[in-house]
Amino acid sequence: MRKIPPKLDEIGLWDYALRLLAHRPYSVGELERKLALRADSGTTVAAAIAKLSEYGLADDVKFAETFAGSRLRNRGFGRSRVLQELRARCVPQSLANEVVEKAFAGTDEAQLIERYLARKYRGKDLTRVLQERKNLAAAYRNLRIAGFSSSTSLMVLKRFSQMAETCGDAEPSEEY
Repeated sequence: MRKIPPKLDEIGLWDYALRLLAHRPYSVGELERKLALRADSGTTVAAAIAKLSEYGLADDVKFAETFAGSRLRNRGFGRSRVLQELRARCVPQSLANEVVEKAFAGTDEAQLIERYLARKYRGKDLTRVLQERKNLAAAYRNLRIAGFSSSTSLMVLKRFSQMAETCGDAEPSEEY
């Protein structure tokens, strides 16, 4: 049976918040949710969040900019995937949209897709791999899951295979 952690007062909640932030960054919404589970009252959560904000440890703008830049540079994800992940991390919608637009400004989605495919199919000849319909469909699905638009994904896949035109017929053209 799992032991239920004790409720924390203001000092204990502050220590808990610092331990959380020592492991990885959190958005303000995530911190509020985690701290609310351990707090003995709602006022202690508000006080801890205010103190974290005062010290610059709880800043959604800084968190979102770092997160979006990291997902773009390190993982090579597309715009809609980064936006979806920011929303999942309780970043306000307007801020997430603004940060994603800023992070993706000046980037060419087709180049991002080519780099993503090169990394995904490392060491393989893409034109040969994508000649099979199932591999082409899988590549298209992977690109959509990675957050790239369907039109640009199909355009890039057409460069590697003539069968890419039929790939988009079965899939809806809506963005995530």
